[in-house]
This record gives sequence, C-alpha cells and structure tokens, in this order.
Amino acid sequence: MTQYVIIGDGISGSSAAETLREEDPEAKITVITDEGEPLYNRILIKEHAKGKLPEAPISIHDEDWYDERDIDLSLNTHITRVDVDEKLIHTHGGEDIPYDKLLVATGGTPTQLPVENSDADGIHHFWTFQDARGIREHAENADEGVIVGAGLLGIDFAAVCGAQGIEADYLMRGDRWWRYALSADGAEIMHEGMREVGVEPVFDSGVDRFEVDDDGRVTAAVDPNGERFECDFAGVAIGLTFNTEYLRGAGIEQDNGIIVDEYMQTNVDDIYAAGDITRFYDVLLGEQAQNGSWGSAKEQGRVAAVNMAADDEAEEFEWVSSYSITHFDFPFLSFGHPTLGDDHAERKYSDTEWRRIAFKDGKIVGGVLIGDLSPQSKFKQLMREQREVADQKEVLLEQQVDLDNLAPTQEQSQ
Repeated sequence: MTQYVIIGDGISGSSAAETLREEDPEAKITVITDEGEPLYNRILIKEHAKGKLPEAPISIHDEDWYDERDIDLSLNTHITRVDVDEKLIHTHGGEDIPYDKLLVATGGTPTQLPVENSDADGIHHFWTFQDARGIREHAENADEGVIVGAGLLGIDFAAVCGAQGIEADYLMRGDRWWRYALSADGAEIMHEGMREVGVEPVFDSGVDRFEVDDDGRVTAAVDPNGERFECDFAGVAIGLTFNTEYLRGAGIEQDNGIIVDEYMQTNVDDIYAAGDITRFYDVLLGEQAQNGSWGSAKEQGRVAAVNMAADDEAEEFEWVSSYSITHFDFPFLSFGHPTLGDDHAERKYSDTEWRRIAFKDGKIVGGVLIGDLSPQSKFKQLMREQREVADQKEVLLEQQVDLDNLAPTQEQSQ
C-alpha cells in the first residue's frame, strides 16, 4: 500500500488528495496543514472582508469530506523537517509521518514590510480566511486607511476600503498600479475605479515607517518623501514569502519557489510540488514560470497526483491561467503571463475599455483585458495553439476579434 503525504490543504493540496484517491483507491493518504480549518475558497474571502458575504459559502470542505474519502487530515500541524533519506516528516508535536510519495503545496505567507512598526495593531495582510475575518471586523469601525502594494493582492484592500466606507490612500512606489503589466492608459482606468470608491492612488510613494499610539495601534504611514498619511487601518500586500523553512537540508532545488518540471516533479525522487510555491516548466512558454491563480493551482495539484500515482510521468501540466477583478463598475482580467514577452500591442476603446497583448517569439504569452472580456477565450486558444500572430496585431486589436481574419498558419519549413 502506497503512503502519500500532502503538505498543505489549499486548492492544490486538496485537488491532489481527491485525485490520488481516485487514482489509487487502496492508498493511505495524509493531508497536513498548519491552518485550523479545511479547504475554503480563497477567491471569496475578499467578499467576506468587504462585508458582502457571510462565512458559510466560503468553506468548501468540512472534515467529513476527508473522512468519506478515507483521507487523514491533520489541522494545526506544523512541519519541522523532511528527512528525504528515511522518507519521514517530522512535526512540531514530535510525530514522525512516513511517506512513499510527497507533495509540497504549502504556498506562502504575506511578506511583511521591512520598516519600523510594520507589525503594529491595525496593519493587515490578506491571505487566509482568518485574515479576512480580522480585516472585516476592523474595517467596519475604521475611518482612514492606507494601502501598500501596487499589485493584484493590493487592489483587494482598495475594494475592502471602498466597500466599508474607509477613505484610503493607496501608496505606490511607481507611477501607476501594476506597472509591469499595464501602460499608463490601462492603469488610469483602474485608478479612476479606485477614486470612485474613495481610494486615492498616490504615486512615487510607499512606506518609510508607520507611526503608532501609546497602545501600539497604527495612526499614520510616512512615505519616503516625508509625507504623512493618517490611518487607523492599513493593508500591506507586497508579495509572498514561500513556506519552505522545513525543507532545509532536503536538497530540493529552489529559486524564489520550488523548481519543478512539467510533471510537477522536483529534483528529489518521489517529491512533487504544486501551487503558488512552484516555479514550474511552462510548456507553452518554453521556460520556468510562476503563477498564483486558483485554477492553475487546482490543475497543478491534479497533475501532480496523476504523476505520483503513475509508474512513470503520465501527464504534463499545460494551462493558460487567468485572474479576474470584479470590484469596480467594469470587469478586469489578466491571462497567461502579461508581464513577460519581447513585444506587445494595446488599444484603448473607451474610458473603461482597454486591451493589451504580450508576445514572445511572435506568440501570445499573456495579456490584460479591461471592460470587455469577450476576446479572452480566443487569445487563450491562440496561446494553446502556439500560433505566431505578432505580425497581425491589427486583427487582434479589433473590437470584435475574429480568428478567421488571421492569415493561415504557414507550414513550418523542414
């Protein structure tokens, strides 16, 4: 009987557990998490923090779900070390758990700002359901806010402030939100969306330090220019620190994440990884890549499990991810790897409609759609087909994209 151990019960770990049970009905499957509750919807916790959604719909699995599938679930369990020679996992409670195949799916922890008072009361990070509960409770009674981190996670704080009636300043280091993926035209649509909900973007800023009162509660953020922003609520979203301390000495290759191949296999026999924590080989891109989307993590968990249960690598991970934002009066969607590429095309169609496509070696590798999301399936199709279309930007920027207007794919010369 094969013993599978999964560290992490996010969507990638849970997806892997479910797939392993289907692939190997007789196996022993153990899922270990340091959180105090089973799988929940990380996408919906932002709606809870905004005060728009109660807790019940956010939970996906209860403990009975694991019992019904004969999966051992260990909550509130911290791993201290993985012994790859003995194939043992050591926990903080002194328990040793043996494995034949191991999946690492522990994701990350929000990175704390390396500035004075960054751990003060009233400064929040947004990752777990527990975080969302604390944010909601505090936001309902807060008046002035500061947001730090000009990326996809930071904008969730802007939405929380807007929904909870907090007047907030959004402090960004550069000259626009998500400057690696958006030009000024696209970013300005997002800035206007923020302003409409009472959040003011502040550019070429950031946080030099936080000020606190005698009780240790945040009262202001001071930016590197010396400007002071009063706040009784602060949201920090400057990225993730991957949870890999317990892998020290295991010999697993890492580079700002765990390196895996297209089968989700690490460089160490019988150890796989899935989800946010991976730098995976992207078969469409032809290089190592990272992706934090829910759909991608779920699929990585499934693919990892298929390959763990197979005698040899059976399935490659091939996926075009997408990430959507629904906080404003217009929709927003990024797909693939919008910050990569060697060429791009963009067009603004109206005050709330904009499109940008990124290319590498003539092929679409990602993009951003604001206002009109209808072309996404066609762009994703072109990504999966790996068609060279960068020389036909006009067709791709038409308001209604018709792939029949693209020149036929030329036969590759032998």
